[in-house]
Amino acid sequence: MPIKLENVGIAVRDLDATIAFFTDLGLSVIGRDTVSGEWTDTAVGLDGNHARIAMLQTPDGNGRLELFEYIHPNAIETTPTLPNEIGMHRVAFSVDDLDDALETAARHGCHPLRGVATYRDVYRLTYVRGPSGIIVMLAEELKKS
Repeated sequence: MPIKLENVGIAVRDLDATIAFFTDLGLSVIGRDTVSGEWTDTAVGLDGNHARIAMLQTPDGNGRLELFEYIHPNAIETTPTLPNEIGMHRVAFSVDDLDDALETAARHGCHPLRGVATYRDVYRLTYVRGPSGIIVMLAEELKKS
């Protein structure tokens, strides 16, 4: 059975602020909508759900994020995940210039959890805490192929 990753969905506190963060990093918005009704109740498994959504895409067209801000029911705030918690907790991006990406993230109040590391002289990388507590890994390949 062939399978293809379609997107990663992330519930956010502020859709516009989250879009601004990811578009400043280089993603583009390929669609926005407000969704509700029986089909969303069925697909999501949540009665009466109503959300503002946006689909973002990486410049190469291979990666997509679906962001959604719940209008109803109210979003449930949780403590932001830690890197060692079980479950999905981060989204990772390759960047051409890590320092430039970190400057962009900082303009949104998003900073490395600890610092920048080098993995085997192959990558410089870091985790930043993005909008709504999303952990975003940014990695710059050191040995360009």
